[in-house]
Amino acid sequence: MPTSDEELQILNKWSQDLAQALQIPDLPIDHEILLDLARKSADAITHAAAPVTAFLVGYAAGSRGLDASDSLASTAGVASTLCDSHNRRHHTGE
Repeated sequence: MPTSDEELQILNKWSQDLAQALQIPDLPIDHEILLDLARKSADAITHAAAPVTAFLVGYAAGSRGLDASDSLASTAGVASTLCDSHNRRHHTGE
């Protein structure tokens, strides 16, 4: 999660500007889910996994054509579970 109100305001503004430029201005963005997932994938896999995970989750959520927030929560849940599984295998040698 952003570390300050200022950072949150910058992130919100950036998200709005980017969504507008990508012609998806009404897309609801759950920063908390995405940031938590990025942190988790960076910790469980490797730092570079964060943007790749966020992209793939967003792509999958968009491809489902369902309610955007439900779709994001669902696809983020799949990725989060996979991170947990990878982390357990890595730490226990499974």
